[in-house]
Amino acid sequence: MSKKRYFRHSETLLAQAIWALVTGTFTREEALRNVRATPPEVEDRLRAILRDLEVVEHPPDLECPAGLVDKDRPVFQAALGRGASHLLTGDLKHFGQFMSRPEDTSGVHVQTVAAFLESLSG
Repeated sequence: MSKKRYFRHSETLLAQAIWALVTGTFTREEALRNVRATPPEVEDRLRAILRDLEVVEHPPDLECPAGLVDKDRPVFQAALGRGASHLLTGDLKHFGQFMSRPEDTSGVHVQTVAAFLESLSG
């Protein structure tokens, strides 16, 4: 899914108040670093979306799935610590082995945005 479509879907979910959209402080900073090389309007749009998200810290003592790389532990810990039902990510390299396997991720459903939106359609 393109960044543009991801932003549009995120805004739709926020507007409908179907879900509480949450991000971790680590994830927020990583996203902002990643868009700095894009046109200014992309960063502006991301900042606008981030203003509407709940930002949470990651509890570093929470257990992570075996095999999750250290750099992605804060991402998972923020979701687990917040009690998230889903962790949406495009990082297939590091989270791919955990996709749609909540039995291995303390009940958290790790999915891509596209897979999550597809699951909503039934």
